[in-house]
Amino acid sequence: MLFSAAANSILSGVSDFFGLDIGVSAARAVQLKGSGTVKALDHYGQAPFPGTLALSDAKSDRERVAQSIHELVRLAGINTKNVAVNLPSSHVFTTVIDINKMPERELVKTIAYQADSYIPTASANSKIDWAVIGDSPKDAKKLEVLLSSVDNKFVEDRLDMLESVGLNVVAFEPDSLALNRAIVPVGATTPTLVLDMGSAATDLVISIAGTPHLSRSIPTGTAAIIRAVVQNLNIEPQQAEQFVFKFGLSKDKLEGQIYNSVIGVVDGLAAEIDKSIKFFTQRYPNAKIDQMIVTGGASALPELPLYLANHFGINVEIGNAWRNVSFAASRQDELIAVSNHFAVAAGLAEREA
Repeated sequence: MLFSAAANSILSGVSDFFGLDIGVSAARAVQLKGSGTVKALDHYGQAPFPGTLALSDAKSDRERVAQSIHELVRLAGINTKNVAVNLPSSHVFTTVIDINKMPERELVKTIAYQADSYIPTASANSKIDWAVIGDSPKDAKKLEVLLSSVDNKFVEDRLDMLESVGLNVVAFEPDSLALNRAIVPVGATTPTLVLDMGSAATDLVISIAGTPHLSRSIPTGTAAIIRAVVQNLNIEPQQAEQFVFKFGLSKDKLEGQIYNSVIGVVDGLAAEIDKSIKFFTQRYPNAKIDQMIVTGGASALPELPLYLANHFGINVEIGNAWRNVSFAASRQDELIAVSNHFAVAAGLAEREA
């Protein structure tokens, strides 16, 4: 089961689990305790992956990733084998469809029958899930349904990898849903755009009243920005990375060399965000996006949030992965320093049992 907006039935009877985000550059884990809207932080940690290890399909590389995760769980002090795991947005197809209103039993059959017309892969080779998110804005006689699919092989390979180190997967969930759960304020009433920039891609989620209505993965991440500096300044990747995260889009640092090197990539990313916003407003003409929340590299690159605010003319806020998590005041600086990396892992851990 990929997700359920109404009820996470896959977790029924399982209250002891942790969230695991397996990314391109690192794995991150969060375990919470308690119940309710705000849970307490129990354990957390991260383990970096060298190079492109996490992207490899080679058996030996998958084994290395599994061992890194095993070591992460041990060093973080996580005391359960039950885990809710992310599905990277680049491997998940998500769309919103309109379906005639009908009893739930008939709806299940209808979506199963029509799935092949909505998803890019054959339904026989895919895991499919869906959730009703309300009445269609286009037709009062129809329901709006969030539909998601992922290739069977990807899920099975990930399941095998985690089971090989003794973990028990109790849920898979797309990055976009976990990200939205952690970052968007509970009770938010206006449309909110969340932007999470990773190493290889940037996840974009637009939600209304806390429920995702559009999500996509844009194949531009911090690695593309660093490459642009390497190519334009003819310097080593490690130095380019240091410059990017120190100077970002500052025009007055290093005579504007970093800004001039990366602005083309950033403008390209902004153009893709523009396309998503236009697509969203065409479907929901009365739902104006007035807030963007940034996390990942989007919040770590100096002056990028300001660039986005000026480009789109909306309020841009730095996301807090621990928004719904309580912890000792003495850990505030420690946790805020790594917040931009932990939104997906925290969101997975916040799933209700």
